[in-house]
Amino acid sequence: MKICLIAEGCYPYVAGGVSSWIQMLMEGMPEHQFVICTIAASTQQKGQFKYRLPANVAAVEENFLDQIPEPPRRRTACRLTAEEKQALLDLISRDHTDWNLLFDLFARGGRYTAAQFLTSDAFLDLVMESCRDTYRQVPFNEVFWTIRSMLLPVLNLLQCHLPEADVYHAVSTGYAGLLGALFHHKTGKPFLITEHGIYSREREEEILKARWVDVYFKQTWIDFFMGMAREAYSQAGRIISLFYHARDLQISYGADPDRCIVVPNGIQVERFDGIGPISQQPHSLVLGAVVRVVPIKDLKTMIYSFAQVRQKLPEARFYLIGPTDEDPDYYQECLELIDSLHLEGVTFTGRADVAQWYGKLDLVLLGSISEGQPFVVLEAMASRRPVVATDVGSCRELLEGSGDGLGPAGEVVPVMNPNLMARSILHLAADPDRMRQMAENGRRRVERCYRVEDFLQAYRTLYEQAEGTWQA
Repeated sequence: MKICLIAEGCYPYVAGGVSSWIQMLMEGMPEHQFVICTIAASTQQKGQFKYRLPANVAAVEENFLDQIPEPPRRRTACRLTAEEKQALLDLISRDHTDWNLLFDLFARGGRYTAAQFLTSDAFLDLVMESCRDTYRQVPFNEVFWTIRSMLLPVLNLLQCHLPEADVYHAVSTGYAGLLGALFHHKTGKPFLITEHGIYSREREEEILKARWVDVYFKQTWIDFFMGMAREAYSQAGRIISLFYHARDLQISYGADPDRCIVVPNGIQVERFDGIGPISQQPHSLVLGAVVRVVPIKDLKTMIYSFAQVRQKLPEARFYLIGPTDEDPDYYQECLELIDSLHLEGVTFTGRADVAQWYGKLDLVLLGSISEGQPFVVLEAMASRRPVVATDVGSCRELLEGSGDGLGPAGEVVPVMNPNLMARSILHLAADPDRMRQMAENGRRRVERCYRVEDFLQAYRTLYEQAEGTWQA
């Protein structure tokens, strides 16, 4: 079977949880062939892969959101039907539209390219109508460039090459989910979605905080991403989440409950068998965070928290384990924060074999603002290390269980609250026996519920069912 994985903003350009998930999926299914359809932000990323492609990857189709389409040699007279015009108006002013009309209009082989439409009188008419109906208080120039910047990447993306495959599988909604819906529309082949986090919700949080989005256009951008999510949900035969709260959110955003299922992540538990339990000998507290140095991981909260820990335990150490080159500006901000706090005991390790690090730690931290089902928590549990994590994604379910009777494997704290994170760290550090019990609880939970073998078998079954239903 040939499976097309559609990945946005991750594999194979960025090391992280979703990328590791994709690599694990492909390596675990050597009997299948994979095509990777990537969507990255910048053409500068072309060919800059952070992963060695498995032998069963047949091709990588690279697409970039900043690609500038070649301008038409002459201006095109775009003639839209009333239904097509309404679909475009809905796209920029509502959270749903008739995407099938837009697919036929702008996809490869359609009547118009993005460049032809965005330089046409029809586009100018669309902007003017939006000004009359939605943006009466906003300068025309701002409306024009906002709508153009919204439509250009998505309409250009619809022109991408359609990879040949038996199953199309998007690993998020957003642009990736939209391409999956397009490929399903064009071929009739099965389409699946796996959401690691809830993409549209994450974009909403970013937009509400973003300074680059004028207040007049925040809801427009939120509706735009929600509209893409609704289309992906409507076309997918199976909508997969990693934990039950995420499934509930998908349903609340319009996904059909009968098509929504939960398939948790899995890890190779045996990889961590050689890591011994937390030492019972007296020693200084050692904290660690396996993390990409990017804002969404909120290293600053963990640094502030560690500063409070050092006031009580001056010999404590904190290791930030992971790549520092993804967002150099944020890395520099973290270094400056450490310097301004006159904080000692903090070390950035850079890229490292994380399995070699867990055994050196007493406690693992996760301070993320948003997560799905983080591998770092599963790995820490498999390594018999308790975790203090923010209450995001499935962290509470992982650490507290969902009625499995195994007991807690760590503590959950609110997002962006260094005081409560420090309090939890100190609370656990003061009770080593409780830490060791949590560590054993976590190990048992991973062995019971989060093994890679179960994860791979679930996806084998999903692919076989999808292909079988389509062939029938």
